[in-house]
Amino acid sequence: MQDLRTKRHVVYSLHLHLVFVTKYKKNVFTKKMYERLHYHFERVCNDFGCRLVDTSGQRDHVYLLVEPQPHMTPSRLVNSLKGVSSRFLRKEFPELEKFYWKGGLWSPSYFISSCGGAPLGIIKEYIEKQ
Repeated sequence: MQDLRTKRHVVYSLHLHLVFVTKYKKNVFTKKMYERLHYHFERVCNDFGCRLVDTSGQRDHVYLLVEPQPHMTPSRLVNSLKGVSSRFLRKEFPELEKFYWKGGLWSPSYFISSCGGAPLGIIKEYIEKQ
């Protein structure tokens, strides 16, 4: 049985699989940038009362597995994750400006999927292997 979480008037088990792609699919991320992205994603999730279960990625995109609160709007979380991570990463790594001179790190699109039907171990293993 999946782990159930509770709040005052709700019992839930929610998980979102998110994928963000860099603008123009530029291969820009380094290992150090991934460490900082993870830090910023975790910070945003904590601010929203969510839990960042796992992150992974490649040079032009990232995968996230997030356990949201039941009252939260996924698009609000996504906008904050993308906005905060873009702003701080571009500030911490000025070399990104040669790729993103007009601002914005992420493509305006994103992938989102609920993970309720699949066992989380399989989703987590998939994300870790990317």
